[in-house]
Amino acid sequence: MQADATSRKNNSAGKLLVIILPIVIVAAVAATTLYIWNVRKKRMSRGTKLPHPHAVEDFESIKSSLLSLSSLQVATNNFDESNKLGEGGFGSVYKGDLSGQQVAVKRLSKDSGQGLEELRNELVLMAKLHHKNLVRLEGFCLEEGERLLVYEYMPNKSLDTVLFDPEEKRRLDWRKRFNIIEGVARGLQYLHEDSQRKIIHRDMKASNVLLDADMNPKIGDFGLARLFGQDQTRDVTNRIVGTFGYMSPEYVMRGQYSTKLDVFSFGILVIEIITGKRNIGHCFHEQNEDIISAVWRHWSEGTIVEIIDDSLGRNYLETEVLKCVNIGLLCLQQNPVDRPRMLDVMVMLNGDATSSLPPAARPTFFLDPSSAYSYASGTI
Repeated sequence: MQADATSRKNNSAGKLLVIILPIVIVAAVAATTLYIWNVRKKRMSRGTKLPHPHAVEDFESIKSSLLSLSSLQVATNNFDESNKLGEGGFGSVYKGDLSGQQVAVKRLSKDSGQGLEELRNELVLMAKLHHKNLVRLEGFCLEEGERLLVYEYMPNKSLDTVLFDPEEKRRLDWRKRFNIIEGVARGLQYLHEDSQRKIIHRDMKASNVLLDADMNPKIGDFGLARLFGQDQTRDVTNRIVGTFGYMSPEYVMRGQYSTKLDVFSFGILVIEIITGKRNIGHCFHEQNEDIISAVWRHWSEGTIVEIIDDSLGRNYLETEVLKCVNIGLLCLQQNPVDRPRMLDVMVMLNGDATSSLPPAARPTFFLDPSSAYSYASGTI
């Protein structure tokens, strides 16, 4: 009897084990899976990036542009001060002679705000982009801790060095200024709609417009640019980068960006080209107004000629200037939906008159009397 009881207990225990063991295994697998998922989620939330799916393809597209450090040292006479074209927070730019070709060598400083991700981003994008209104990348070098980008040489430097200099700006007559506006618009249209991939520049400003020997504009510096899918219309980021004064309100306050961010920046650029003044740093003291507010006031009052750059004198087509002001104001609308596409901008620029242009509402960017820069929907 005792043996039978023991046998029954063993059978019961065996059956119980058969039932419980799979449950324990499933629970363990589920717990392990959940743990791994949580670890991955935490890593991603801390900014850990997975390998870029196109990394190999991207490297193949740019490795042919790899240059040796020794060749660039020879080209710039070992980065001699006499060859320096300019200097900024990112580092310095030097003029060089690379096997008989004039180039501009951008030498990033060790503590440059342009990190490896931005450098890679610019290299890959520039290797894929080919347009007469985009600066051409000639090559790059990553040797002995150096980070060097080599571009085609632009004799007249950047637009800001000419436009905002009291003497230099006299070289920019209205015809040249209109051509610059049109060329930048054409370059942005290519990025947004005509290139193989939709690209948002995200740092469109006067210092990133370079001028060739004939003052033709070329857009440069793609370190902050972003690729969009063909069906993608916008994205959101919690890392706001760019230049204050050129950034749209939805980007500054909510991190939303799209092609309409570049359109907004283009609108600021148009106003600067017409007035000859920076959007940030210049005010019309008699009204305590920033540039955009002053332009809007004169536009509303029909006195826009009073705000046109004095260095132009009266040597311009008033209808053409009015058309450009109208386009600039349309690009500065608060709602991104109300801003035109760059394709629309090109159509308007090539139109005959302002009568066919849609009327612009008050632009979103203005200077609050308390001297804090504000947007129509909030203050920053």
